[in-house]
Amino acid sequence: MRGPRAFALFAAVAVASAMGGSAYYLWSRSGATVVDRTLSPAAIAARVYAVRLADLNGVSQDMEQWRGQVLVVNFWATWCAPCREEIPGFVRLQARYGSRGLRIVGIAIDQPDKVAEFAREYHVNYPLLLSGLEAMDLLRQAGNRAGVLPYTLVIDRKGNLIGREPGGLKPARLEGIIQPLL
Repeated sequence: MRGPRAFALFAAVAVASAMGGSAYYLWSRSGATVVDRTLSPAAIAARVYAVRLADLNGVSQDMEQWRGQVLVVNFWATWCAPCREEIPGFVRLQARYGSRGLRIVGIAIDQPDKVAEFAREYHVNYPLLLSGLEAMDLLRQAGNRAGVLPYTLVIDRKGNLIGREPGGLKPARLEGIIQPLL
């Protein structure tokens, strides 16, 4: 095999290896081999509400401000292909159900300038908060020990964790989860 196909295969293997190595590094540093640090659903929701992160304007935002709404928290990055695929659906759902109490919040594990450019390009209509690798600890505690992105949490109006969704989330699946909660 030669030419463009060989290069594409090589590039895909290289990217997969890099992502796997990064995930293993983060997982090994978590101490997960010694202690399972997954929190209970109630503790995960409490931990989410305790998070305080900067938005794209550098203003610190407290997740507690969205208590009482159906809260969808999506951990993502601009370089993540499944993240890029699911976000247009999130934008449509926020537009459709925001007036009924839906609040989607994206927590980007990425560089601020890349997130701001992405938000403009995709016309993101919900808050985007910025985090570095510190969000990986919350992901592990929420049951995402491998640090998979995207990873989405759904919390009802009463503050109960309703769902944890690893990987790309189809709009129809998310809509099926949130509709009974609105």
